[in-house]
Amino acid sequence: MITRRAILAMGLVAGGLWAGSAAAAETSNFTPESFAAAQKEGKSILVWIHASWCPTCAAQAPILAGLENETRFKDLAVFQVDFDSQKDAVRRFGAQIQATLITFKGATETGRVVAETDPQALAALLAKAI
Repeated sequence: MITRRAILAMGLVAGGLWAGSAAAAETSNFTPESFAAAQKEGKSILVWIHASWCPTCAAQAPILAGLENETRFKDLAVFQVDFDSQKDAVRRFGAQIQATLITFKGATETGRVVAETDPQALAALLAKAI
């Protein structure tokens, strides 16, 4: 059975933004300016380097969508970096492949995983940013 959350997550992977509820984390496409502003404000940040064709990214999407909707992550700023079209950002974050997730608290990197799809591991990563 395909749930509403899965449909929304599929749209995220296809290049759209996950709509989520009002309690969800703020998700936006990466720009150097918006990322710098979030860091300056000391926000909890997740950078997700993804590709629309990536099966691991597709597996991460519904997990991240669910986590972003949890109250404890409601203030998390989520920035999506497109692996194919944002090569400068990919290099900036030192990512070697898509499906890379990096957390920050302000300007400090707090964690990083590559190709992780275990919900508990992803929750633990996000928790490092709050």
